[in-house]
Amino acid sequence: MPQHPAYEKIKPDLPEQPGIYKFLNKEGTVIYVGKAKNLKRRVASYFTKKHERGKTRILVSKIHEVQLTIVETEQDALLLENAMIKKLQPRYNIQLKDDKTYPYICIKKERFPRVFMTRQVIKDGSTYLGPFTSVYQVKTILEALKQIFPLRTCNLKLSEKNIKEKRFKVCLEYHIGNCLGPCEALQTEEDYNKNIAQLKSILKGNCTTVLQFLKEKMNEHSEKFEFEKAQEYKNKIKVLQNYQSKSTIVNININNVDVFAISSAKNHAFVSYFKVINGTIIQAKILELTKNLEETEEELLAFAMIELRQQVDSNSEEIILPFELDFPNKKIKLTVPLIGEKRKLLKLAQKNADYYKKQKEVKASLHKTAQERNFEILKQMQQDFRLKELPRHIECFDNSNFQGSNPVASMVLFRDGKPSNKEYRHFKIKTVEGPNDFASMTEVVHRRYKRLLEEEQPLPQLIIVDGGKGQLNAGLKALEELNLKGKVAIIGIAKRLEEIYVPDDPLPLYIDKRSPTLKLTQQLRNEAHRFAISFHRKLRSKNQLKSEFEKVPGIGPTTVQKLLVHFKSPQKIKSANLQELMEVIDKKKAEAIINYFSPSD
Repeated sequence: MPQHPAYEKIKPDLPEQPGIYKFLNKEGTVIYVGKAKNLKRRVASYFTKKHERGKTRILVSKIHEVQLTIVETEQDALLLENAMIKKLQPRYNIQLKDDKTYPYICIKKERFPRVFMTRQVIKDGSTYLGPFTSVYQVKTILEALKQIFPLRTCNLKLSEKNIKEKRFKVCLEYHIGNCLGPCEALQTEEDYNKNIAQLKSILKGNCTTVLQFLKEKMNEHSEKFEFEKAQEYKNKIKVLQNYQSKSTIVNININNVDVFAISSAKNHAFVSYFKVINGTIIQAKILELTKNLEETEEELLAFAMIELRQQVDSNSEEIILPFELDFPNKKIKLTVPLIGEKRKLLKLAQKNADYYKKQKEVKASLHKTAQERNFEILKQMQQDFRLKELPRHIECFDNSNFQGSNPVASMVLFRDGKPSNKEYRHFKIKTVEGPNDFASMTEVVHRRYKRLLEEEQPLPQLIIVDGGKGQLNAGLKALEELNLKGKVAIIGIAKRLEEIYVPDDPLPLYIDKRSPTLKLTQQLRNEAHRFAISFHRKLRSKNQLKSEFEKVPGIGPTTVQKLLVHFKSPQKIKSANLQELMEVIDKKKAEAIINYFSPSD
């Protein structure tokens, strides 16, 4: 299958590491976020496999750019993907992913708050901690916390008034010791909230208390030779320790910090930025900087730090950096970690900066190769068509008419093998009556190059006309009238067998169907045809609309033109009321239009 342009840009340097990938459309909007244990294999699978699902094919067709963020572990990728999906809400994640979201622990905003697991985050002021990558992990934590801090599980409305009026009675949970009975004022709100505060501390990373409790229970069952029970607690300890120590994204010692790293080359640099809140990377950005005065890395990083912190409106009071820096805000703590968890986070940011710098170099190399490839195609075209000059400037003409009506022509222009859309031109045929393609071609070629000569504009190295010998001779006639025959190369391409006609040769030239010369010639011909057809349809439609309005008694072409300029579309004219029409034309004509299109009114 043909290679995707977005994939070709990143293909040479895709990392075989865990991370997340973001697909962006032409407008720069993120349309999909995904995680990967191996970014190279996962990203490649979108562009190298034939997808059975139609939605996946549509997604791939809309990808214009791929952005990557490298992380340390697959669990980190899970959590960062979850955070990015919640923040960006990409269109295709909603349609292509299932409805599963990662679990959170919710501390409800209410008197005597409940603590429970949920997959839905509701913005009601409640505290949500997570996301977690394992439901078993969450249940283990909550079970342990429940035994340390007896909390209510009911959904009663424990307002001060309801408790004073003794509307509730304690339930079984109170009698078995899982609740201290706040519903009957057996536990004060102050005491309950102290437990909640300690519980929040544990859930934000300080698992020491929970681990100690689980170890005590494990030892207790072990001493009683209850080895199955002891093994259950051992498994829970292992889960918590794994949660506590093996994640870079959820880290117990890092809270509300900004992380910066820089990777620079001769003419540019990339600054990688992570925003870490409550131990979770909630934002990852890359800023590209262009060097103009051989700025040092210190100067570039200082500039990028201020810019990125403004972009994300950061209020972090600590910044992790790769080297010492003179930063204007002395209230902010600057940390250059040499070991530990902060060093790991810095290395991760550095890895992303290095990756984007390398990707930039690869893109530059690919761009250079594309230019060289285009140059080779043009050299081959020069050889195949026996041209005196390299055809860096090519113009192609095509005619269009429908049963002789609204005859038009188009001219498209390619520079260095690529379309130059701004220089495309349309022509209305002025001197030819009826369907005469040859005369029409002579007219538009003559008009085009007469104007270029008058304006002293450069002429093309090659002219292509859509058609066979007759169309070529029509174009040659125009060049001869302008004394350009022999000075500008011209050829014709016939559609049926893709024959190439050149001047002064009665026999057509046949070029290999796989030849890049023929492919470029066909691209020019097809583009000219498309451009001519679109203009012809637009013109025909406009004329039909004008003739429709001109059927209205007392309405002529000038009035129709005024109305179209003001209202922009025929439908708006038809739906306009009397006052709106009278802003453009007089009352008599306005009434005539309303009576014609809405006689019942």
